[in-house]
This record gives sequence, structure tokens and C-alpha cells, in this order.
Amino acid sequence: MKKKNLLLMLFLSMLKIGLFTFGGGYAMIALLENEFVENKKWIDKEEFLDMAAIAESTPGPIAINAATYIGYTVKGFMGSLVATIAVCIPSFTIIYLISLFFNQFIELEYVAYAFRGIQICVIYLILSAGMKMFRGMEKSFFNIAVFLVSCAFMLVLSFLAVEFSAVYYIAISGIIGLAVSCFSSLRKKDKEGKR
Repeated sequence: MKKKNLLLMLFLSMLKIGLFTFGGGYAMIALLENEFVENKKWIDKEEFLDMAAIAESTPGPIAINAATYIGYTVKGFMGSLVATIAVCIPSFTIIYLISLFFNQFIELEYVAYAFRGIQICVIYLILSAGMKMFRGMEKSFFNIAVFLVSCAFMLVLSFLAVEFSAVYYIAISGIIGLAVSCFSSLRKKDKEGKR
């Protein structure tokens, strides 16, 4: 496939995803997976899971981070530039137009109804993305343990109405993963040294 055609396809795919994603980056994860893993097969499931983790844990909106990562994977620097611009165009345009007529827009009764409907769809998209990522995750003891402990903490803190940012869950899980990896490497070297 020609370089320009690939960039155009990437641009149009990201533009479509940016246009039809409501609810932020988490809602976008399911659409990204469907488009780039299942339909176009430009990245595999394992790499997609890594991308989602990187996009969430690096500074900036997850949607832009994910678009930049996928674009770079598909077509290097130009791909990341094209994907990032494409995913931002719909949001920028819509927000700009709304800002021109914000007071009149927000008072429209049908707009309020539309947003209530969209909220339900966003919950489904986020839940769907989470379930797909869980199914694609390697089912090791460590992964399951981190998942269950994180879920338990989220539920307990939600019931107790304690605010605890998702950033902390990600940071703590990353630190635990790094510590377990370092510990495993040291044990492996130690066993090899004893032979």
C-alpha cells in the first residue's frame, strides 16, 4: 500500500473515531480496538493492551496519547502527527462552535435529552473497553491479583466516599509490577549463579 494512501486511511479512521467518541478517552478505547486491531489489523491485541497502559500512564489526555502511539506504530513520526491532528479536529470544531452559542445551546431542551442518552452510551463503551482488555490480558497470578486488589480498593473507597485518583492506582500498580519484575530477575540470576 502506498505511503500517502496509508496516511489518508489513518487520518480518516482517526477523524471518524474523534467524531463519534463521546465520554473521553476511556470510551474511545473500544472504538480504537475495533478499528485498528479487529478491522484493519494494523496492531495486535498484546500491543494494543500495552498502548492503552502507556496512553493512560503518560501525561496528557488518553485519546491524544493513544492516537499518537497508534499513528507512530503505523507510520512513524508522520503517522503520529496525522493521527493526533485527525483525532483533535472534531472535538476542537464542535467545542468552538458550541462556545459561540453556548448560552442558547445549553438552554435547548432537546440538547439536555441528547446528553442524557449519550451518558448511558458512554458507560457502555467504557465497560466494553474494560472487558475486552481484561479478556486480552495474560491470565497470570500476578495480573489477576493486581486486578482483584485494585477492584476491591475501588469499591471500598467508593462506598466510604473517599476520593482516590485513578492516577494513584496506575502509579502503585506500575511500582508493584516493576518491583516484582526486578525481584524475579534477581532470583533468576541468583539461581543461575548457584549452578
